[in-house]
Amino acid sequence: MTLLLAAGVPMHAQVFADLKSAMVDYSKADLAPHKACEALGGFHAKEIVQITATTVAADATAPLHCRVTGLLAPEIAFEVSLPAKWNGRFYMIGNGGHAGENMEDPGRVSQRNAALQLGFAFAQTNTGHDSRKEPGGTFVLSNPQKAIDYAYRAVHLTATTAKDITKNYYGKQVSKAYWNSCSNGGRQGLIEAQRYPEDFDGVIANAPWVDQTGFTIGAMWNQRALSDAPVSAAKMTMVAGKVMERCDAVDGLKDGLIDDPRKCAFDARKDVPACQAGSDDSDCLTAAQADEIMRVYGGPVSNGKPFFPGYMPGSEAVVNANSNWMNMILGAQPTAKPADFNLAENTMRYLVHTPPKPDYDYKTFDFDRDISLLNEWSKKADAKNPDLSKFRKEGGKLLMTYGWADQILQPLMGVKYFEDAVAKNGPQTTDFFRLFMVPGMSHCSGGVGPDQFDPMTALVDWVEKGKAPVTMKASRVVGGQVQRTRPLCMYPQVARYSGQGSIDDAANFHCVAP
Repeated sequence: MTLLLAAGVPMHAQVFADLKSAMVDYSKADLAPHKACEALGGFHAKEIVQITATTVAADATAPLHCRVTGLLAPEIAFEVSLPAKWNGRFYMIGNGGHAGENMEDPGRVSQRNAALQLGFAFAQTNTGHDSRKEPGGTFVLSNPQKAIDYAYRAVHLTATTAKDITKNYYGKQVSKAYWNSCSNGGRQGLIEAQRYPEDFDGVIANAPWVDQTGFTIGAMWNQRALSDAPVSAAKMTMVAGKVMERCDAVDGLKDGLIDDPRKCAFDARKDVPACQAGSDDSDCLTAAQADEIMRVYGGPVSNGKPFFPGYMPGSEAVVNANSNWMNMILGAQPTAKPADFNLAENTMRYLVHTPPKPDYDYKTFDFDRDISLLNEWSKKADAKNPDLSKFRKEGGKLLMTYGWADQILQPLMGVKYFEDAVAKNGPQTTDFFRLFMVPGMSHCSGGVGPDQFDPMTALVDWVEKGKAPVTMKASRVVGGQVQRTRPLCMYPQVARYSGQGSIDDAANFHCVAP
């Protein structure tokens, strides 16, 4: 998976590992089209300003299907792909970072094909701009409406339009609608549940960007800290090793995984060798470097109080010979902008400020005084509203996952949202909303832990069979071979080793209260 697209952070969903077999028990009869594909080129709706329908022949990657593309006012590109044999369901994916992806991006095409092979009607949108022409947040310069389209309007409008087109094609209404996406796509899924609870019966929000404005403040905090005391790749590799030494066995099992990093009391000022005065070798930290690394773990402070969570011990783990912080939280070169800060700077310059300030210097941001600058954009783009009563009333089911070692989005923003939702919606919240934390997993996937699992099957079982997920099996796959499996437990439960058998076999673990 490419970690940094032109549009920003990726939104790739987890694979449909077991969905086909799960759907055998209760799949709808294959439904044939009610009309010719090309006839959809004449489909009319208030917001459609352009529409084309084309039959796409079957090949090795996808079955025969009808692809409908077009524009929703003002510039929201959309696609609906409709298989010749439809299972009655609707499936939609979201967008990464500041969106604007080409809908023929290979990662998006693979997700489209996977859905079509299973008989889903599939939809996607670019949220109203083309990032190849308008990168980052610059899309607002051509039309301020694009900010609203990006924040929430485009996904909702595409979903409703796509379902209407689907009904028109098959002569039958969508039976169940599903959302499955990660990162900004997870944010979009949460906003759908919060703002438009009737759009989807089931929502998977993987590593959701719950609090875009809080993240933005955090990324500026990190950039400020690490610019003052730059840390090299070699030093971060060394720090990652010290974190694992300190934290690995906290859960009672030394297995190269940090089960719950909140229980690890790692301190770079004490647990990492200190450089001698005047030196800055790769096997030690200067006092300033140790302080700034702890600022990243601690998160931004405003008026003397913690404002937003930092990154967890383990997020800096070494993957493919480099610390996961490199290029994400830390620039690979002194002058390079890390991905997190790049997202934050674009958000500040073009979305927070109205009118935009393309030359805004983040160094002028005062963490005690300027937090309120982000309030208006927060109302539009953040997915923090814990009131899911309408979604619950509609019968919706929400499944959230987050990697404890996420190096792009702070996992505690997901934990906080879940806990806020429980407080707001009551002790029966888990009847419709469940969270699964993934030890060792980076952003959306990857990392040092078992990161491959199938929440889509779990969600379909929950929505259509009433079978709520209690655990999900996760695998670590290297070179096509499964190296380790572990159960993912419904938060706040954690997986504990039984004391017998291989620690690489999920069968030897069970979920318990922390």
